[in-house]
Amino acid sequence: MRLLIIGLILGCSNIIFGQTKSDSVDYNQQKLMMYHEKMYQFSYKKLIVPTAFIGYGVLSLSSDALKNLNRSTQYEIGEHQPKHIKLDNYTQYLPAVLVYGYNLAGIKGKHNFKERTIIYGTSQLISAAFVLPLKHIVKEERPDGTNHLSFPSGHTAAAFSSAQFLFREYKDDNFWLSLSGYPIAIFTGVYRTLNDKHWVGDVVAGAGFGILSTELSYWLFPVVNGLFNKKENKSVALLYPVIESKSMGVGIVLNF
Repeated sequence: MRLLIIGLILGCSNIIFGQTKSDSVDYNQQKLMMYHEKMYQFSYKKLIVPTAFIGYGVLSLSSDALKNLNRSTQYEIGEHQPKHIKLDNYTQYLPAVLVYGYNLAGIKGKHNFKERTIIYGTSQLISAAFVLPLKHIVKEERPDGTNHLSFPSGHTAAAFSSAQFLFREYKDDNFWLSLSGYPIAIFTGVYRTLNDKHWVGDVVAGAGFGILSTELSYWLFPVVNGLFNKKENKSVALLYPVIESKSMGVGIVLNF
């Protein structure tokens, strides 16, 4: 009789323990799913900063006060003209390079190589879709007078989209490390003005478009990633902007 009671107790314990363990696994999986859903969830709060930057840039095209600020800044630069350097041609991509470098060094971000490449590639396509047509629509003359493609700054857009990419990959696990791309992006924007390539408003707008592009790429990632993972669909279509001196259009590449 005692053996029967002990057996029943042990059996019940195993059932309860097994159920608790199963519930714990289900709870952890549920938390993980909620975390991922939140990561890619669209939030209007994430639009505040980029919208403010873009708004400032657009306003600088028509506001006399902001136009005067643009001119006075360039005048001061001309008075104390630093040596022109081409470092900003490379620093625009450096924050994104750091993401891959940190991962190689063992400091893992949110996504694996394929996923983060999809996210970053999408952000650059979105950024180009914003910046390239606007340059030809607005036709703002550069400070050095070389052409009328000043607004917005493409270099600054690329730099801030890269910096935002680094921030999104590391902000939850290593916050201070996630901020390391912003000084590089700011350096890029500042040197676009020091090199007489952009007005202040162009750079601020470029920063806004860059941040916005990365936020949109994370929001679109589940959809874009799903397209890449569809094994039954072997065909791939790629749209890209085509900008020429007197015309604009969209190109398409189909791979069957």
